[in-house]
Amino acid sequence: MNPGHKLVEVGAENCSDAEILAILLGTGVKGCSAVDTANAVLERYGTLAGLMDKSLGELVKIHGLGPVKAIRIAAVFEFTRRILRHLEHNG
Repeated sequence: MNPGHKLVEVGAENCSDAEILAILLGTGVKGCSAVDTANAVLERYGTLAGLMDKSLGELVKIHGLGPVKAIRIAAVFEFTRRILRHLEHNG
């Protein structure tokens, strides 16, 4: 089942980290699905949290991650940081 369909069918909480990251990536590249790319990213950095401080230049070195996908990853982590800051300041 494709990760997006899985999210719809069983909920985001039942998707693996690789499936959530694949949804964010959107598409794969020739010979490498979005899930394959997500798995490669997680193999390299261990966890989603392990991606948080990686530069765009470092991310684009991974096969299947071009500038646009690296920017998406950076944006989602900045989004997360802003939510966490808001929660810290507003209880």
